[in-house]
Amino acid sequence: MNEDPIDQEASDVDELYEHHRIVVDKGQSLLRVDKFLMNRMENVSRNRLQNATEAGNIRVNDQPVKSSYKVKPGDVITIVLAHPPRVLEVIAENIPVEIVYEDDELIVVNKVAGMVVHPGYGNYTGTLVNALAYHFHPELEGMSVEAETERPGLVHRIDKNTTGLLVVAKTEKAMTHLARQFYERTIERRYVALVWGDIAEDSGTITGNVGRNLVNRKIMEVFSDGDLGKHAVTHYTVIKRFGYVTLVECKLETGRTHQIRVHFKFFGHPLFNDDTYGGDKILKGTTFAKYKQFVENCFTLIPAQALHARSLGFIHPSTGKLLSFDSPLPEGFSQLIEKWENYTDGGR
Repeated sequence: MNEDPIDQEASDVDELYEHHRIVVDKGQSLLRVDKFLMNRMENVSRNRLQNATEAGNIRVNDQPVKSSYKVKPGDVITIVLAHPPRVLEVIAENIPVEIVYEDDELIVVNKVAGMVVHPGYGNYTGTLVNALAYHFHPELEGMSVEAETERPGLVHRIDKNTTGLLVVAKTEKAMTHLARQFYERTIERRYVALVWGDIAEDSGTITGNVGRNLVNRKIMEVFSDGDLGKHAVTHYTVIKRFGYVTLVECKLETGRTHQIRVHFKFFGHPLFNDDTYGGDKILKGTTFAKYKQFVENCFTLIPAQALHARSLGFIHPSTGKLLSFDSPLPEGFSQLIEKWENYTDGGR
């Protein structure tokens, strides 16, 4: 599978789903919506459509409908379907994973830094999906988990070196239901980031289309004008100021690839130690050798960008109850904050 490294780490959430909009022809006779869609859509099974219906993902004129609904001329049908797992061999590997929550339909994990989420070009093993394939089927260790229904279903992704919470679907029904929540932006996601500089406002919003850099396709860029990229919105609140760096909480309104990282670079405050977007150099501070050594010591505490997916909230596909999860900062990130606190409080 030819896939750029950027994709295997953190695909745009929209890329994980299929969106369809169909306007029923004027001459259409009354027909059940499931039969109508089977006739109109290629490579979509009745089972996928049934799961989409149960999740409320098939809507006519903005209202969810049952499979028995009969379409009529002029109806506007919208559908959100989760992409099935890509055709790729997944080897079940015995890799430790921190499980935060699990039931028959989904699993929430706390991902460590350095772990790619999904197998892809250059990373066919050692990923979170490989680890979960073993977790679900330990008897298949070292073997390929081929059946789509037996594979972990990714609902979203985070970067290789970003830590924190991810929800993974265990059934197509759960994946379809969660896909609707991501599509409608009702999933609650909050991140903690350490960024360079002293942000002027206590809170604010960064808006700017995010898309691939026109020269280097492996990184993203913010396009403030025109039709390039996709609409992206990041809300932030300052948690604590350290003079030369600022600890912020970020709330995602959209889910674009590298959104927080590229938005804060565009904002003039790259993430601390982000080697892709310029944060792995001393961007603020003094010229004293002692300060330079202090920052270099800080860089060694984390493998890359200081970004952690701290909280996650969504509606359970079956119970309808709100599930909320929080993850403490990993040890290296906590030590990083502690060092800056000590430096700011008089350790200079």
